[in-house]
Amino acid sequence: MLFPDQIHHKLGFLEIKEEIKKDCISLMGRTMVDKMQFIINFDLLQKLLNQTHEFKAILVSGRNFPSENYFDIRSYADRIRVEGTYLLEEEFLKLNYALHTVKACLQFIKDSEGLYPAIELLTTDIHVDPLLIKSIEAIIDSKGHIKPNASSELKDIIQSIHSAESDVRKRITQIFKEWQKEGYTSDGQLTVREGRMVIPVSAEYKRKAKGLILDESSTGQTVYMEPTEVFELNNRIRDLEYQKKREIIRILIHLTDEIRPYLPALQQYHSFISIIDFIRAKALFALRLDAHLPIIQKESNFDWINARHPLLTLHFAALKKKVVPLNAKINDQQRIVLISGPNAGGKSVALKTIGLIQLMFQHGLLVPMSPDSTLGMVKKILVDIGDDQSIESDLSTYSAHLSNMNVFLQQATPHTLILIDEFGTGTDPKFGGPMAEAVLELLNQKNVRGVITTHYSNLKFFAGNTPGLVNASMLFDTTELKALYQLEIGQPGSSYAFEIAQKTGLPNKLIQLAKQKVGRSEQKVDDLLIDLQKEKVRIEELNKALIIDKEITDNLLQQNKQLKQELDENRKRLLRDSKDEAKRILQQANKLIENTISEIKEVKADKEKTKLIRKKLEEESEKFLNSAPFGSAQGPTNKTKKIDFKIGDWVRLMESNAEGRILNIQKTKAEVAIGDLRSFVNLSKIEKIDESALRLRSGTDRKSVNSTSSYSEAARDMSPQIDVRGMRGDEALLEVEKYLDKALMMGFQKIRILHGKGDGILRKIIRESLKKYKEVASIENEHVDFGGDGISVVILK
Repeated sequence: MLFPDQIHHKLGFLEIKEEIKKDCISLMGRTMVDKMQFIINFDLLQKLLNQTHEFKAILVSGRNFPSENYFDIRSYADRIRVEGTYLLEEEFLKLNYALHTVKACLQFIKDSEGLYPAIELLTTDIHVDPLLIKSIEAIIDSKGHIKPNASSELKDIIQSIHSAESDVRKRITQIFKEWQKEGYTSDGQLTVREGRMVIPVSAEYKRKAKGLILDESSTGQTVYMEPTEVFELNNRIRDLEYQKKREIIRILIHLTDEIRPYLPALQQYHSFISIIDFIRAKALFALRLDAHLPIIQKESNFDWINARHPLLTLHFAALKKKVVPLNAKINDQQRIVLISGPNAGGKSVALKTIGLIQLMFQHGLLVPMSPDSTLGMVKKILVDIGDDQSIESDLSTYSAHLSNMNVFLQQATPHTLILIDEFGTGTDPKFGGPMAEAVLELLNQKNVRGVITTHYSNLKFFAGNTPGLVNASMLFDTTELKALYQLEIGQPGSSYAFEIAQKTGLPNKLIQLAKQKVGRSEQKVDDLLIDLQKEKVRIEELNKALIIDKEITDNLLQQNKQLKQELDENRKRLLRDSKDEAKRILQQANKLIENTISEIKEVKADKEKTKLIRKKLEEESEKFLNSAPFGSAQGPTNKTKKIDFKIGDWVRLMESNAEGRILNIQKTKAEVAIGDLRSFVNLSKIEKIDESALRLRSGTDRKSVNSTSSYSEAARDMSPQIDVRGMRGDEALLEVEKYLDKALMMGFQKIRILHGKGDGILRKIIRESLKKYKEVASIENEHVDFGGDGISVVILK
């Protein structure tokens, strides 16, 4: 049940239908759009939605689905039910085209077997008999004319006509030449009048020339005559033309008789292409609307995620603008959503968005919302929206509202969706408010689902203290004094009457006087709502900042984990290389000892020669020791040799082999930047690295220190400014903080942040975030000639 009868007009569904019709190929498709019904059968609704969803997938895939020659087959079938009736040549041509379209559609679906099951079900038991197409094409050519050889009789008649026409041309040409010699003809050539060849004759000789006058010139000086001799020949041609026409009709009747047994199939083909055209139009409309198939269920529960008003979406798309999406839930716990907030803040649009989307959904249309949304079915939609009032209706507005409420109370069930705009208006608020509260209480007892907009404070209190009801508000920017058109569930909204009045430029004295006339309790409630809204905005901003901080922390932890993994791998590699080298040295030492023993044996332990051999052994041993990866035991170490470190030096941590750059030195400790990490390390546990050696390093060694060897080059190539224009607040903060860390490690003294001017929101967020950094000395606007307050210049300590 839909109430009232004008619900389609009130919610804008008639415009939706017109938009779908634009994408129809045929009159049948447009007729099906007009016949769309509100569906309460879950299985049928699911089938229709799946059909449109699958056809949308076909369109997105780019495959060419047959989309031409969707002709009205049923009208042809209805005309030839009676014996003796027949189709004309051009009608047979259109029928043939339509049959080929049906055949091509069936072939497309067959080739896509299993991909589109809902559409595939439409082809069950449909088959185009090739004999039907063959019968038509044997008679009708590709231009919609009967073929000359459609029958032997027709062929003979056409040949006779050609022969007679040739005779007429020859004879009239001969007579024309004779009359020219006699001087009867006027200037001109043979011509045609009333389908017959005639000779132009001067009017003064029309009685001397023997023939029939068929026409004359506008001046009357020339008559067009058909010679008597040719007259009989032309009559013969006319008789042959009549014979040809009778034969064509006979052939068409015969062809019609051949296809008459296919009437049930023709009806089936008509239904098929009509449905295909209808589904195709709905899918094309869904693409234009960026509509999707949500999660559907039998229960009357809803979860709208990023829902957009369909008509506004189309209108804004033409202006290259975007609609602010809506998010809301209706379930067993919060059945009725009571929306409050400022005038022109979007309350009615939010209500109509929900109503129109539900209407579209239960008419089998895809809807403009996230596919993760959930839509349930209702059996009734009851609407009370007074957006088409006149002077006459204004006199009885409240009575009309009460009459509608009576219908609501009688018809309401747990499977009913009610939509009420400006609940309780039309009479004195002292009486309208309690009456509306009583109606709302009874509707809530019936477990209806609904969305209601209101300004009444008593309804806000009632919703806040009654199970099944939930307050919602349209957000308002109290700083800029403008509506944000965002629906927020959980708390009522203020009307912001005085704030809006202030924005319009009314005198402050008038506004203060109005505030004094408002009841103290009403003003306190409104102030409380405004304060709650401001506090909510502040908490949301803090929450966003926490999210950004968490992302940064997670990134640092991930980088730290990766660095530790790389250090472990390097340690294992170095240990493995050392063992291999030690093994090699040991093998060479053993070989050297064996050779030495062998030489001593050869010289039979001669003292002088043995002494020389031992000296040689000591020299070779010294070489092996010096070539070992751990070096000679002699020579200075970091423990015995004091090194003066300064800020900017590249150093290596002796315990982990990690490499980084000194950012700061405090007595016996240094602050070292290792990649994106910073660490305080004792000076005794680091050693200086030659920067030229760093630049020469490549391969896995470069990766193992997290590319720190290229920091000097990075500092040279790094831009002194970052551009975050067009980014969301959280994205911009993340990019700026990453950039600031790199700038500090590179030793930058000043950076520039391009955030644009706009409303100044992005500038404010970025500057408040930068103030948290102790390394930031000051933040200034760029010179007006170079960007002004659209660029923040950050001075670093």
